[in-house]
Amino acid sequence: MHQPHEWWRGAAIYQIYVRSFADADGDGTGDLAGVRSRLPYLAELGVDALWFTPWYASPMADGGYDVADYRSIHPSFGSMGEAEKLIDEARASGIRTIVDIVPNHVSDRHRWFEEALAAGPGSPERDRFWFREGRGERGELPPNNWMSQFGGSAWTRVPDGQWYLHRFASAQPDLNWQHPEVRREHEEVLRFWFDRGAAGVRIDSAAEVIKDAALPDLVDGADPHPYLDRDEIHEVYRVWRKVAESYTPPRALIGEVWLPDPERFARYLRPDELHTAFNFGFLTCPWDAVRLRETITTTLAVHSPVGAPATWVLANHDVTRTVTRYGRADTGFDFAAKAHGTPTDLELGTRRARAAALLSLALPGSVYLYQGEELGLPEVEDLPHSVIEDPMFHRTQGADPGRDGCRVPLPWSGDAPPFGFGPEGTQPWLPQPRHWSAVTAQQQAADRDSMLTLYRTALRLRRSETALGDGRMTWLPSGPQVLSFTRDPGFGCVVNLGPEPAQLPPHQQVLLSSAPLTDGQLPTDTAVWLRLS
Repeated sequence: MHQPHEWWRGAAIYQIYVRSFADADGDGTGDLAGVRSRLPYLAELGVDALWFTPWYASPMADGGYDVADYRSIHPSFGSMGEAEKLIDEARASGIRTIVDIVPNHVSDRHRWFEEALAAGPGSPERDRFWFREGRGERGELPPNNWMSQFGGSAWTRVPDGQWYLHRFASAQPDLNWQHPEVRREHEEVLRFWFDRGAAGVRIDSAAEVIKDAALPDLVDGADPHPYLDRDEIHEVYRVWRKVAESYTPPRALIGEVWLPDPERFARYLRPDELHTAFNFGFLTCPWDAVRLRETITTTLAVHSPVGAPATWVLANHDVTRTVTRYGRADTGFDFAAKAHGTPTDLELGTRRARAAALLSLALPGSVYLYQGEELGLPEVEDLPHSVIEDPMFHRTQGADPGRDGCRVPLPWSGDAPPFGFGPEGTQPWLPQPRHWSAVTAQQQAADRDSMLTLYRTALRLRRSETALGDGRMTWLPSGPQVLSFTRDPGFGCVVNLGPEPAQLPPHQQVLLSSAPLTDGQLPTDTAVWLRLS
């Protein structure tokens, strides 16, 4: 059994995208007061912690991931006092708070970047970033061939002729982590939030922070890579771990680490680095028994030698919502494969998403739940182009559908927009579908068969069952299209991904199923929790 201060080893963590969660003041944007008003809902849901995507002062060029000031709250969200109240009130409800840290870049409105622009070429202020002369006869070409993750070149030219690096949007200049002031500032930011009661931090794009100072062109198969997963990055997180462990109880470090190599991924989880990291292999895995079993087995094998718990994630603010993705011919997820007009069977997707919820909540380690997944919300794929703000949409001239479809404000109650997201008459920053009247939290709370009821029941059982959370699991013999495993003591989970009903192993009791059993057998696309014999 893990120690109480190691809560993160088996926690159920709920991701809040503040802008779309709840709007207390009626301006169309979610805020911290809105979150505070919904703390009873979150406590009843049964989560252990809240992870907040950036709530800082920001021009919102990338949904808040362009941070202008880490020590200030975005005015639309509230104030620093409101954030401190929220952390305290959540803690009183038994819920911890995790804040988002974005070390790779800041906003172009950040004081440092404004100083760098004003100071000019060759100045110390520019050394905090990656300013370079361009190539070509008049410096008219970018310094290298790196591309932005949001499309187009990773370089933007400023009026004095130099270029600056931004691996994301042009409003997000990359920081130079070889600069001691950059490292010192982030250590102070960690302490700032830990001092205010944050139980941990989630680290955005954690593997991209360090760049090769020579800024060479990117060549296929380059090893080491010029900006991804460089060895020097681990020293940064060793220092952060010391900061986290200087507090009582220790604070948690949670990394967003997108890496295809499991062994390279595990290096971030060594005992003196990060505590956990997001498991994107599971998130992107298609609804396929063989692939899921392989992903789960590999995940646990990779985490075991470094003593770190696995994490299980079905969705977040960047990916297509689960019920939509699982209702498609291709049930995996790949940013490069996103396209307009993809056919979706939402009934099928919902059935699979219910089964996936029980699967993820039964696996060993911690689990992340993105807001609205507990309501079974689909991706909103018909947003008017005029309201879409995501730079992934705009930098590709609309070829990429963008991520705003999974960020539409939540429906809480009522028969028409804003569905309790804000006071009556509120115009949410993204329009809600009128048919969401059938999936509001209020509607589902009264329905014993709803997605919300399933999640509430599963999370309650997850807390009460000593077998669940952190620990070991053992695969049981099963057909090739069935996942069956045990968690000691005496807990079993079976998921049928095949076309025919599946037999259940010997058991004493059915604790919970994602759909009704048929003559004691497990129907297709259904999961069940069992008290074993």
